[in-house]
Amino acid sequence: MRLFGTDGVRGVANGLLTAELALTLSQSAATVLGHQQVTPGTRPTAVVARDPRISGEFISAAVSAGLASAGVDVYDAGVLPTPAAAFLVDDIDADFGVMISASHNPAPDNGIKFLARGGHKLDDAAEDAIETQLGREPARPTGADVGRVRRFADAEDRYLVHLLRSMDGVSLKGLKIVLDCAHGAAAGVSPQAFTDAGAEVIVIGADPDGLNINDGYGSTHLGPLQDAVLAHGADLGIAHDGDADRCLAVDHTGEIIDGDQIMGVLAIAQKDAGTLVEDTLVVTVMSNLGLKLGMEAAGVNLVETAVGDRYVLAAMRANGYNLGGEQSGHLIFADWATTGDGLLTGLQLASRVAATGKTARVLAAEAMTKLPQVLINVQGVDRTRAKTHAPLQDAVARAEARLGETGRVLLRPSGTEPVVRVMVEAATAELALSESEALAEIVKAELALSE
Repeated sequence: MRLFGTDGVRGVANGLLTAELALTLSQSAATVLGHQQVTPGTRPTAVVARDPRISGEFISAAVSAGLASAGVDVYDAGVLPTPAAAFLVDDIDADFGVMISASHNPAPDNGIKFLARGGHKLDDAAEDAIETQLGREPARPTGADVGRVRRFADAEDRYLVHLLRSMDGVSLKGLKIVLDCAHGAAAGVSPQAFTDAGAEVIVIGADPDGLNINDGYGSTHLGPLQDAVLAHGADLGIAHDGDADRCLAVDHTGEIIDGDQIMGVLAIAQKDAGTLVEDTLVVTVMSNLGLKLGMEAAGVNLVETAVGDRYVLAAMRANGYNLGGEQSGHLIFADWATTGDGLLTGLQLASRVAATGKTARVLAAEAMTKLPQVLINVQGVDRTRAKTHAPLQDAVARAEARLGETGRVLLRPSGTEPVVRVMVEAATAELALSESEALAEIVKAELALSE
């Protein structure tokens, strides 16, 4: 079984993710990532950051110990968002970085994510090399060759300056913004960033105690943000997740603005400014068809990838595109970041509101009209045949013909479970529901596993 998942090594802290595993993983990473381009006579360097989960304290200590014992100098940035860690790796030209977080997962979980030189996510080959190294003897330098662990004293200030530079001089003065920090890694830096940008800021979900991360707040629990926006008469609400690599929003009426809508707004903004490379936005196959239709009307091309930010980023890097993301609010601005950045996204959205004088609701409506979307998980089926079973594909083709240009069907086999996900978008909610339920029954009948 592969130790690395889609976003690093993740599991219950002190369950799968023990201090012993954190230490040995870090020693392995030091060998694979830390000694590739180091000047003779110097030690490699790594940035380590974490979200505020209580388990992050012992895991980060184990990570730092593993790295230093293998001859790596550690810059401990403390509690900061994942995109801040990625930025800092590049900013100080560190050899690699380590982010300790389980993102939007509940507090008992945690994770270790390694970042390559430049702040980029590791590819599969690098992760496999680290796993292979786990079975080998680690480097054990002595004397002056062991690593040092230092506090990265100006880490937050560097990241704040970087965020404000991205706004190209636009001030948020006159905007009242509610920030929901999910009791997570953004609790300190996000309110400071929006305040420094000129906004009047109301903050919720910014009292992390190590156990309450993502608990009833943040991008997976938008109710408190909607309530706060209405209660304070705010212009905009911004919600982060636990490690602040995502951003969802709420307009002045309390309506949710999802990642597709935010991408649409900002793609048009960049196209208007002449900065959207090849007038192209990179999205996943799960983005709403309404985004595709809206971007066609705005003269923006769409490139679709498989689900997962790593695939979005791969397509962007391969072709030089500079904007992409997911419906979940994970947006990547290649001109400014190497990974999704919820603070950068929120600031860019607020900047567009400030620059145009239009509400977020109007901007979202101009960018796209969301089509009703229904997703059904069909369990207990042979997922391997979902893309090739002729009767099922015929049923999909007939459904797509009925839906026409204002609808679509997507079958997504799970990567690990006997599950096929049936997603239908249509002009009306009733049609989306009826077509998805009919296809789900066909999937169940045609692909049922024999007992």
